[in-house]
Amino acid sequence: MNHQSLVIIGSGLAGYAVARELRKLNTEIPITMLSADHGGFYSKPMLSNALATGKTPASILSSDAAMMASQLKITIRPFTRVNTIAHSSNTVFLENGENLSYSHLVLAVGADPIRLPLSGNAVEEVLSVNDLDDYHRFRETLKDKKEIAILGAGLIGCEFANDLAIAGYQVHVIHIGAHPLGRLLPEEAGKYLQDKLTAAGIRFHLKTKVQRIERIGNRYHLIIDEDQMIEADLVLSAVGLRPRTQLAKAAGIYVNHGVVTNRYLQTENTTENTNIFALGDCAEVDGKVLPFVMPITHAARALAATVAGTPTPVHYPPMPVFVKTPACPIVVSPPDPNVIGEWQIDANQDGVKALFQDMVGNLHGFALLGAATKEKNTITPQLPPILA
Repeated sequence: MNHQSLVIIGSGLAGYAVARELRKLNTEIPITMLSADHGGFYSKPMLSNALATGKTPASILSSDAAMMASQLKITIRPFTRVNTIAHSSNTVFLENGENLSYSHLVLAVGADPIRLPLSGNAVEEVLSVNDLDDYHRFRETLKDKKEIAILGAGLIGCEFANDLAIAGYQVHVIHIGAHPLGRLLPEEAGKYLQDKLTAAGIRFHLKTKVQRIERIGNRYHLIIDEDQMIEADLVLSAVGLRPRTQLAKAAGIYVNHGVVTNRYLQTENTTENTNIFALGDCAEVDGKVLPFVMPITHAARALAATVAGTPTPVHYPPMPVFVKTPACPIVVSPPDPNVIGEWQIDANQDGVKALFQDMVGNLHGFALLGAATKEKNTITPQLPPILA
């Protein structure tokens, strides 16, 4: 008789990746997935380029919860929220009063959009896109609009800006930094990206911070530094994500920037390592929060092996990130912020090749833009693993 059972909280890419990988190894362990929303499967990265690729919100959904449950032979509970976790009794308590027992529990709860501390009568009307339901609301609101303001010029802000520009919208990007993708690119590469996106019709307002957002009629007035104003028909916030840690913290699990785990994706409390695991956007694995697809894939594979009975630490090889900005193709592998070094940059009108080297010349990261992206396969093997 099988006394094992796995409960997964979250039905995003991370949750489904664990279920898929475990089913490759074991078809008998009961798996229950608890989803706060509809529980269907879709590719979240598709949301920021759906206009250019002709995707509607409905067509982005690959499979609904019933189809996924049948395919993976798991139980999926849509629109089910967890109230508390009692790790001492291996029990999850649901908001509807039910409780579930588990032998292993996986937190794959994702992250929440960061909300800027803005004032004004239209603050609550600022949209953000963090899931398919958000995207559906965004597309509905976008109808009959012409001029869009985006707060933030990070990866998601730049991808949405390029997507909207391709679709014919007038786009303003308002960013506190000196150039777009400031956390991923050195200055010269950021300026190159800015020039390419500007040529695509996007207007940047850099070193700028929105103070207030007021709705006047059908338009939004964004009051920025020095009493300047930008007008728009819709405002989209894309200033970053914050790992969802509240559930873990309330259960006495260690939390830092994310839910803290060791290399086995195992969480800890004040007395012991637990049989509660975390991965994806909510997790801080061995000190690293990596909200990208490839780290989730590697983490899910390792975690599935552990749950199946073979404790397996996660290994992160070099994992370059592709930025979906067709006006300026980009692939980047950011260096570890603890490494002391400098960028070596080779730039021309066709692209930018930026290599981050330590003080003795070892490569630790790169940013390739434009024509230089074709060198990815040559340069990537020179990088050290992110987690060996």
